[in-house]
Amino acid sequence: MTTEHGILASLPTDQRDQLMALAHEVTFPAGSRLFEESGRADRFWIIGSGSVDLDLHVPGRQAAVVGTVGIGGLVGWSWLFPPRQWHLGAQAHSPVRAWEFDATAVLDLCEKDPVLGQALVTGVARVVADRLTAARTRLLDLYGPYGSGPTR
Repeated sequence: MTTEHGILASLPTDQRDQLMALAHEVTFPAGSRLFEESGRADRFWIIGSGSVDLDLHVPGRQAAVVGTVGIGGLVGWSWLFPPRQWHLGAQAHSPVRAWEFDATAVLDLCEKDPVLGQALVTGVARVVADRLTAARTRLLDLYGPYGSGPTR
């Protein structure tokens, strides 16, 4: 697995090395759940291979997939913000290899190294903003009237 993609690539080398010292490699078979919506968010993952579907509970139906995270992508950002509960669920779409990080250890490291903390928060904010934009587009595709997209 490489650190040349996604949020890891955006970190300065020294800070990336400090963060990676806290990582351990994990695998998930296709179909396995990483976490459930509203559960305790105490870790996060960066995908090395495979993909993970992010889903939203829909009462009386199957969970609705609202996004897919691939190589280099961050799975889980809820650990960064109180009350530290997952906003979505996550399931391995295919076999996944990832780096797993304990949120408490990462938060402690960020407190000790403000440069890392700032870079990581900025990277996570970028992920959140991108996912909100993607979710908006997906909702417009699913529920908006035909031709309701931007006319600029």
